[in-house]
Amino acid sequence: MPRIEPLVPPYDPEVDRALRRWMPPGVPHEPLRLFRVLHRSPDLASRMFALGAGLLGHGLLPAADRELVIARVTARAGCAYEWGVHAATLAPRAGLGPDQLRATTDTDPASTGSLTGRQTALLAAVDELHDTARLSEPAWDALRAHYEDEQLLELLVLAGWYRTISYLANGLLVEEEAWAAPFPTR
Repeated sequence: MPRIEPLVPPYDPEVDRALRRWMPPGVPHEPLRLFRVLHRSPDLASRMFALGAGLLGHGLLPAADRELVIARVTARAGCAYEWGVHAATLAPRAGLGPDQLRATTDTDPASTGSLTGRQTALLAAVDELHDTARLSEPAWDALRAHYEDEQLLELLVLAGWYRTISYLANGLLVEEEAWAAPFPTR
């Protein structure tokens, strides 16, 4: 049972417009439950929209790298809700396959053999950030071999943003979307 119920249709016209802006064009689903919960506080939702939309629609990281980071952050945070939404929609569109997505939930993703060196460096960095809120010199250097300064800044913001999203979804007990990919179990 969610701690705060999502809004249900019919929406106030202003809320309806705002919710539609949060969804990618052509998506056949109702606005996400998390979005509908956030719109219980339209001012907060509006402030969050700029960063979230900017990271997804105007980022400097390749889409596959972005989605790999999001999947690892949400997997490490135990956020089946957000992992499942991205695994069902944005990750496949970005070119991530089932083996790569499964690797994001593995204790040792490098051992799966489904990741490139760049992808392994990304996941190792996410793990360090998750565990210590810092990056060691070796982790930074591994990323530096693949990314420019602006991309590295974005990577840190992206990881922090999806940690925040995981806190929201987990803290509010947001129910998984019916169409979302199931979170792999061991």
